[in-house]
Amino acid sequence: MHKKVFHFIMIKPSHYDDDGYVIQFWRSAMPSNTLATLYGLAADCGERNVLGPDVEIRLSELDETNKRVHVSKYVRRIRRDGGHGIIALVGVQSNQFPRALELARQFRAHGLKVCIGGFHVSGCLSMLPHITPELQEAIDLGVSLFAGEAEGRLDTVMLDAYHDRLKTIYNFMDDLPSIENVPTPILSVKAVKRTGGAQTSFDAGRGCPYMCSFCTIINVQGRKSRFRSADDVERVIRTNIGQGIKRFFITDDNLARNTNWEPIFDRLIHLRDVEKLHFSIAIQVDTACHKIKNFISKAQRAGIKRVFIGLENINPESLKGAQKGQNRITDYRRMLEAWRRQGVVTTAGYILGFPTDTPESIVRDIKIIKRELPIDILEFFFLTPLPGSADHKRLYEQGVAMDPDLNKYDLNHITTDHELMSREDWELAYRLAWETFYSDDHVVTLMRRARASGISVGKILGTITWFYGSVLYEHVHPLESGFVRLKYRKDRRPGFPIEPPVVFHLKYLGELLSKTWKLGRFYLRYYPMRRQIEKDPAARAYRDVSLTPSNDDDAQELELFTVTQAARDAVAKARRRAALRPS
Repeated sequence: MHKKVFHFIMIKPSHYDDDGYVIQFWRSAMPSNTLATLYGLAADCGERNVLGPDVEIRLSELDETNKRVHVSKYVRRIRRDGGHGIIALVGVQSNQFPRALELARQFRAHGLKVCIGGFHVSGCLSMLPHITPELQEAIDLGVSLFAGEAEGRLDTVMLDAYHDRLKTIYNFMDDLPSIENVPTPILSVKAVKRTGGAQTSFDAGRGCPYMCSFCTIINVQGRKSRFRSADDVERVIRTNIGQGIKRFFITDDNLARNTNWEPIFDRLIHLRDVEKLHFSIAIQVDTACHKIKNFISKAQRAGIKRVFIGLENINPESLKGAQKGQNRITDYRRMLEAWRRQGVVTTAGYILGFPTDTPESIVRDIKIIKRELPIDILEFFFLTPLPGSADHKRLYEQGVAMDPDLNKYDLNHITTDHELMSREDWELAYRLAWETFYSDDHVVTLMRRARASGISVGKILGTITWFYGSVLYEHVHPLESGFVRLKYRKDRRPGFPIEPPVVFHLKYLGELLSKTWKLGRFYLRYYPMRRQIEKDPAARAYRDVSLTPSNDDDAQELELFTVTQAARDAVAKARRRAALRPS
């Protein structure tokens, strides 16, 4: 039987750099969980013939951070096959919304149906009382908006698109679905191999019980957590290994609060130890994960090679002001020591711009971190009122000025004023933070610590080169970076001039060669020391303050616990809690 064709085209937009060009790399850093999730759900729709037995659903997926969007190609594809289809701009964050809107405008100019979903749409519709100007602009273009999660809802959108009855807004924020025993998140091998190291991603849970004021997750995914089962996670791993993909990023904001963590880890341990399947995983956790019995030891056995920790700050006053009371500086050293004993690389996030921050206090605190906390990689972010967060809602309701350009809401730009720092001082503090942590002497120290802890020195140096090099030479945050920057002359933000071909290509070639040279020079500066550390048998015995086991004297000896009154109060509070525990 000759079938009709319906094209479901999923695009994860990138966003623009400061020169107006789309941020795009030959190999991007971070895989898109949303793209994998939606592809799995859409494939299931096709298998169930939700549009009828006489309609074939053809899927296309594209991550613009590593592949160019050819609008005309998709227009021709849909028209050639009868004109049925929809462009789904998925997982759109606030900083990506201007680019998503421009792509939507181009597709709508050809009469194609377009839907935009993701954190920005969901966050705005869940937290703000009115439709924001950029969402209204999308609506005026004839674009549909999708808020919430697609499990159990994608059938409806596909049917409405096929029958030309798309709604203006699909809002499921009050009815977040279960994610257990749903279709498996999956991407094609071709798509996965466009990420550095051929890494894919999936979530084992959604939602978070905490109340961090700068976070959007609690208002988009909810405070009631929902989880996949161990069977679900095994299916994701097996399906991907079956197509040759062996590196995973579990995108849960905090896997340590996933009530299924132990059955999941036990299943992964079985796959590795009994069935001898080879894979590695990166996860995100909180600063109290070491208090969960067996969590860290089982994580290592389950294949966890890298962990991201939302350290955020070492000033208890700042943490309290951000409603991140679950972060206790008295936990930091013991938690990091526990991961280091298992040989797991630790990456920590650190936010700059809390109310009491100044350039001087920021540099002081980072120097303390360098000396006293055994963190492998530290990355820095501007405190940003992201749409969908409590911070954004508060400033919005108070009428506080926030930058109207959503493209800047990438945690790498200043978007509102600070109480103590001018914007120039805040920018300076951001630069100083990176320069202070990744100073020449500390890069060598990080390699020495890695060797002493049984962690690959080459892996640490490579990650440092990626992280600090992204900021220094690409002027983008490491999580948006990748390998070999791509630029296309006509893929420039509206309002920026399209450069003449010769000027553009000469400039682009010069930038590419210059960045490659600088990045290579940065790596080679430390390479001889790396080799020396790797060959030195005594390097295993290296010790410094951060590698000294925690003890009760830390409260008197370490600046982490004495530098501010808030730090001293936190230590006193921790002692009172300890005294109340049963012996």
